[in-house]
Amino acid sequence: MELTGWVKNYDWGRKGIHSAVAQLAMANDPDFRLNEEESYAEMWMGTHICGVSVVKETGETLDRVLKKDLPYLFKVLSISKALSIQVHPNKCEAESLHKERPEIYKDPNHKPELAIALTPFVALVGFQPVEDIRDFIDEFQPLSKLIGKEAVDRLHQSPNSETLKLCYEKLMKSEEADVAKCIKDIVKNNQKELKSNKLLEVFNKVNSDFPGDVGVLSLFFLNLVHLQPGQAIYLGANEIHAYLDGDCVECMACSDNVIRAGLTPKYKDVEQLISSVIFEGADAGRKLFLPYHIDDHVQVYVPPVDDFAVIHVAIKHTVDTYKLQIQPYGSILITLEGSRTLRLNTSAGPKEIVLTRGSIVYIPVEAAPEIEFAPAEDCGENFTSYIATYNYFRKA
Repeated sequence: MELTGWVKNYDWGRKGIHSAVAQLAMANDPDFRLNEEESYAEMWMGTHICGVSVVKETGETLDRVLKKDLPYLFKVLSISKALSIQVHPNKCEAESLHKERPEIYKDPNHKPELAIALTPFVALVGFQPVEDIRDFIDEFQPLSKLIGKEAVDRLHQSPNSETLKLCYEKLMKSEEADVAKCIKDIVKNNQKELKSNKLLEVFNKVNSDFPGDVGVLSLFFLNLVHLQPGQAIYLGANEIHAYLDGDCVECMACSDNVIRAGLTPKYKDVEQLISSVIFEGADAGRKLFLPYHIDDHVQVYVPPVDDFAVIHVAIKHTVDTYKLQIQPYGSILITLEGSRTLRLNTSAGPKEIVLTRGSIVYIPVEAAPEIEFAPAEDCGENFTSYIATYNYFRKA
């Protein structure tokens, strides 16, 4: 089944044709009309109630056709300014939060997620080693003053997860006026220190987008990660993060639960974030999530959860037909570049679909044990696609 993705126009998305989401939406849906002044942030592919994909041929929503929800939600993101400082609840928390505040926490599911860069991509991921955070607090005196001598002294005496929590909680619960003054003082007095720590550009950009927001000061607590296309990060439950810039493919458990505490006009639930987040420092290099290679054309990102895995298919234009072995689970494929003829079995018999940039296809369980990528008429460039599926690789 060929699908139409669901486009989300959040303020942080890239505008007009500069958005990869808009580009893919134009290629995917002939009825899509581009507005150069509109922000195009996300394209959703799946069965989540907040953005269900539609079957092109019939106009039915995918959840109604399948008569069930897929365990994952697949997305493309195009980011121009920071997403919120956030964590995603674990399964137990998600059930409790949804029951207590369903208007904020939209479903009872956890939301581990994987982001794979399509362009150079910048994100804040997890806490830095506690000793590095301590050194930042010492170097930027307005920050030290804001957090307070007692908490900073305890961090020096015992640099561990407990004192990290104490300092970060003091920061996040500071009065807005005090936070704004701290940021203003850093801008005025610490340009040299920002530059030497390679934070000047990102600090100024985030502060420009969210002036005086407490999330700006999270730059001194969280790992700043720069990804190149194909590199990935995995965010488990309760891991603090914020995407800052770039385009990515994202896959997660079928959920829209986000606990926010900064860099957002949306509801901030600081108490819940402090309660949920894992206060554990680690080096930025440990945040990269590596795929494993099936062969020269396919690699797989296999997170430590059952809900989803992502298959990256990259076939050179010189290759004839490529056969991909799959298991009998419903999957969603999106084509990013090139053209191939997809051959697969369906309940109605064998089928061929010409894939081009923007093509989104639901691959049914009947397609197992293999699908074929055959040359298409216009096959002068390399072919790239991503496939979201149930994580059967963990059971292999």
